[in-house]
Amino acid sequence: MTIRRRLTFWYAGILTVSLIIIGLGTYRELDEQMRHEHRRAPVKHAISETAEMVFQVGAPAILLGLAGGWWLTRKSLSPVSKLTDAITKVHARNLREPLPRTGNRDELDRLTEVFNGMLERLDDSFKRIREFTLHASHELKTPLTVLCGEIETVLRDESLSAAERERAASLLDELRRLARIVDGLTLLAKADAGQVPLNFEPLPLDELVRDNFADTQILAEPQHIQVELAACEAIPLRGDRHRLRQLLLNLADNAVKYNQAQGRVTMSLRRANPFAEFTVANTGPGIPPEILPRVFDRFFRGDPAHSQAVDGCGLGLSIAKWIVSAHHGTIQIESAPAKLTTVTVRLPLNT
Repeated sequence: MTIRRRLTFWYAGILTVSLIIIGLGTYRELDEQMRHEHRRAPVKHAISETAEMVFQVGAPAILLGLAGGWWLTRKSLSPVSKLTDAITKVHARNLREPLPRTGNRDELDRLTEVFNGMLERLDDSFKRIREFTLHASHELKTPLTVLCGEIETVLRDESLSAAERERAASLLDELRRLARIVDGLTLLAKADAGQVPLNFEPLPLDELVRDNFADTQILAEPQHIQVELAACEAIPLRGDRHRLRQLLLNLADNAVKYNQAQGRVTMSLRRANPFAEFTVANTGPGIPPEILPRVFDRFFRGDPAHSQAVDGCGLGLSIAKWIVSAHHGTIQIESAPAKLTTVTVRLPLNT
């Protein structure tokens, strides 16, 4: 029950009790007066007089009180509703937008002021985290590049034994994986800070999908995974070519990595006005419903036992979601264990 309705019921109850008390008092006064003046005046006459006065005066008073009480509670709680609606729209990217204040310095206005101060502190904390991530990833790039170069030089040494060459190759793989993590963190940190420029231009999305289909066939060949392009309609739109390629490649890479041997990957591009709809489905192990809402979280990789066998860092879907959001589109995943996992991307068409 809402506060407004609860207050109205309480107010109506108070008015009713007050009316009963007034009626009883009026009845006693009338009865005393009639007994004093007429000695043997009937009691029923006093009751009827009291009831008439109560209904003639009390009933309109109750109706007027209820209407006034409803209006007062609605007007008093209207700022609470506005504040609630504003708070529900708060997210990590609009923390600098202050909540609306009444300006009358009442309790609610002071509460809103406290909320705004809390949002400012949260925004400052998020900013410090972004800056730390950006600076740390930037500082890690140079030593990682140097280490990769040195190990590549070592691998060119023909005097290495097979065991030494294997250890060096393993180190190089791990360093390259770490470099990919650093690159992903750098991109997301810059995206959070609004420092990633996007070059929007007219482009044929179907051409990018066909190129991605060819790349996916190459990725899927070692595991004998069948890749199918079910539909690819000619769809032009405005977007950043490099980022859209990255989006398609990330989704295709996930569809291949989280698949079963001799499985299947199916892609399609269709026009679903006013959107271009791209889907990619795979026959992998599926995603349990309880972890499905977290698949776009950074570094989240689902089942740890399965993830350890798959090369990755848990940033691919986070980057994919950012690219889709930057193009004002939507991305969603539908999955169930041991069934198809389908990723659907909708990008707005040119108007």
